[in-house]
Amino acid sequence: MNFSLSKKMLTAGFSVLALFGLNQTASADVVVIVNPANSASIDEEQIAKIFLGQTKTFSNGTEATPIDQKEGAVREEFGNKLLKKNPAQLKAQWARQIFTGGAKPPKELASDDEILKFVASTPGAIAYIDSSKVNKTVKVLKH
Repeated sequence: MNFSLSKKMLTAGFSVLALFGLNQTASADVVVIVNPANSASIDEEQIAKIFLGQTKTFSNGTEATPIDQKEGAVREEFGNKLLKKNPAQLKAQWARQIFTGGAKPPKELASDDEILKFVASTPGAIAYIDSSKVNKTVKVLKH
């Protein structure tokens, strides 16, 4: 095998590995979390309704306090997968709701660590974080 051919193969191999690496970072493994004291049964539909401002309570009547991530891969993944909306669609929906005097968008926190602390100390809190950040202070609802 000549040197230029093996160099091309090596370059192609690194390119493929780089693409796999980019694909992994572009998508986050998101989990939905609540305070461990929350005993309500919550399915994907109810999670979506809470985060889209269509309901303000859990199935057991407890007030829900949804928390959004600041912009980023985790927020985008949650919106796309669970809410079935991309970031532009979510912004447009909230703009309409605010304009018509409807619901307010969820409070935003800047990091998974801030969200974990808030959810652990707030009985009605519901949020989403990267699955690698989960600890025993919260209860995971949805992977």
